[in-house]
Amino acid sequence: MRVLGVDPGLTRCGLGVVEGTPGRPLRMVAVGVVRTPVADEPQERLLTLQTEIDQWLDDHAPDAVAVERVFARTSIRGIMGTAQASAVPMLAAARLGLPLGMHTPSEVKAAVSGNGRADKAQVTHMICRILGLSDPPRPADAADALALAICHLWRGGGQQRQQQAASTRLAQAQQAAGAG
Repeated sequence: MRVLGVDPGLTRCGLGVVEGTPGRPLRMVAVGVVRTPVADEPQERLLTLQTEIDQWLDDHAPDAVAVERVFARTSIRGIMGTAQASAVPMLAAARLGLPLGMHTPSEVKAAVSGNGRADKAQVTHMICRILGLSDPPRPADAADALALAICHLWRGGGQQRQQQAASTRLAQAQQAAGAG
């Protein structure tokens, strides 16, 4: 199973694709960060995110998408941008009929490190161990995206979701063939 993890953000949006199954070694397929200029209008920034996420979905063909669940912070402006950015991969998953997992930061930390209150350094260290990486992914948004994908594979990405995604893709392919 292949999962696209998305750490949403309007300025920096982490993307990471991990492949594997629970109980087996996992493999990092790709990791990166989409950056949007702060000076751009919000709709332009969201369009950039959509374009990049759509490209990742095309390039890596995940079976599911995992997005960090937005939680309240002290900055309303910051949470609004994060909430807007999180809608982009959610809509992309819906558009493609892919299962979507929403995971809180503490769920992700607990899944990856065994401690829901682990700091970023602990989580990054465990990501490197789990995926066999010699260098930690940078910036932190990239590491967080990989952690989300790992969490989803281990906690919410069972066989049922993989079968659902395959069935949905088959139905879409058949529909597209009939329309053309």
